Amino acid sequence: MTHRYENYADFYNNPGTVADVAVGPLGLCGNQSASQSSSFNQDVENLLSDIRVATPKTSDFYVAATTKISSENATAYAVSQCVQNTSQTLCQDCMTRAYNSLSNCLPSTDGAFIDVECFMRYSDAPFFNINQTTDITNFLKGRSSKVPVIGAAVGGVGVFILVLTLTLLYCRWKRSTKAKEDSPELNAVYYNYKDLQLATDNFSKENMIGKGGFGEVYKATLDDKIVVAVKKLEVSNVAMKKEFENEVLLISNIHHRNLLRLLGYSSEVSNLLLVLEYMPNGSLDRFLWGAKKGTLNWYQRYQIIIGIARGLTHLHNEFHVKIIHRDIKSSNILLDDDFQPKIADFGLARFQPEDQTHIVTKFSGTLGYTAPEYILNGHLSDKVDTYSFGIVILEIVSGRRCTDTNFDGPSTDYLLEHAWKLYENKKHMNLIDETMDVNEYEVEHVMKIIEIALLCTQSPVSNRPTMSEVVLMLPNGQSFGERELMRPTFIDHNRRVHIGSSKSSIGNVSQTPKDLAANEELHSKKQMMTK
Repeated sequence: MTHRYENYADFYNNPGTVADVAVGPLGLCGNQSASQSSSFNQDVENLLSDIRVATPKTSDFYVAATTKISSENATAYAVSQCVQNTSQTLCQDCMTRAYNSLSNCLPSTDGAFIDVECFMRYSDAPFFNINQTTDITNFLKGRSSKVPVIGAAVGGVGVFILVLTLTLLYCRWKRSTKAKEDSPELNAVYYNYKDLQLATDNFSKENMIGKGGFGEVYKATLDDKIVVAVKKLEVSNVAMKKEFENEVLLISNIHHRNLLRLLGYSSEVSNLLLVLEYMPNGSLDRFLWGAKKGTLNWYQRYQIIIGIARGLTHLHNEFHVKIIHRDIKSSNILLDDDFQPKIADFGLARFQPEDQTHIVTKFSGTLGYTAPEYILNGHLSDKVDTYSFGIVILEIVSGRRCTDTNFDGPSTDYLLEHAWKLYENKKHMNLIDETMDVNEYEVEHVMKIIEIALLCTQSPVSNRPTMSEVVLMLPNGQSFGERELMRPTFIDHNRRVHIGSSKSSIGNVSQTPKDLAANEELHSKKQMMTK
């Protein structure tokens, strides 16, 4: 269960955060009633009440319990669990919601409740082994318990399957609700413009902590002494207001430890403001080639890579609609106190319908990070984010910008082509940032990560992995299965496109952008013929 819920770390530490609409709460009641409803109701309610109290007090926030039904020869079974990285207070609150929900199910013979922080289930049929329970009487001291056998389970595999099943069923239902997909609910706090103006000292230069193509970002301290970041946009055209509304709608409904959380917003006349989490370490690029260059070790860089991958996986596969970020780059990756990454700036994000492999739209993003098929043909899919992620990996490993060209004397190769040539010659360890002290084991690991980065930048698109596949590859630099690394498509400093052959030993051919679509199609057909 920890794996399912670890995405919501921010939620656990902030009781005021609103839960993600894609994951609950969900209550399910069975369609059969107990034959002796009065006694069944009382005994099961006592059972649920006791596990409600006990669960937050156990070491793993997990309890399994049974009780005899006094009026018949029967047993009731119940389990409850809070996510392990939540707090006792939040666990208790969620247990209370679960208890209230399931109390309303009685006299149904089974019921289940699932929310972001916890779940609870009861049934008159066994769904765990009796030997998985232990006495937790000590957790109920000072409170009279009528449950004769109650315990914390040793194993939770069966319960995890239950949670997974309920979650999948719920997500399917959410995905079938087209109105929700087309019109996401706004789930953010509205702030008064004057209050934010005061909190930023009238948006003073001293409080400015960032500036990008879509606005300026200021550090602000609210009345409750909470430090936040305020992103300010001034409406100069309809498109900018649309970007603002898009970002508010998207971020307000997303909660994941690797995605920057929206705390609120303000929209008064031409003043558009986003209130966001404050990231004390700023953006990743500061640590790669900015003022903090050379301060990140390999472990920290690797954790940043993993975190970005998990955040993108949530956007592509775990949210109730597929979201393409469109602008993944080092300056849009922010770092918290522990250097955990959070993907920021959702102004360009777009939905991708489930029944379409891609959508066709006008290019909008950052050259150098953007996939060739999107730049030249407007083909946008989640694999565009995969490509950008691969470029960011190369930047993290090398400590160089993707558009740098001064690698080998007069060479004009950008970072991707430089990395590929090193890989072809089995010298990709030379890509490693010189300011990073790595040992022999780490060098081998870094080289595997470089290969995954190159896999993410493959053309045609079908050769790139999904981000969920990347998350599985990263921990041990796992093999690519049947995939074979091929020369990526390059766009050089003169904006010429270079398409390589399927074999890394063959040189590239210079192409104009108009030729790319035809070559990509031919390349894809050759791939299919050789399989």
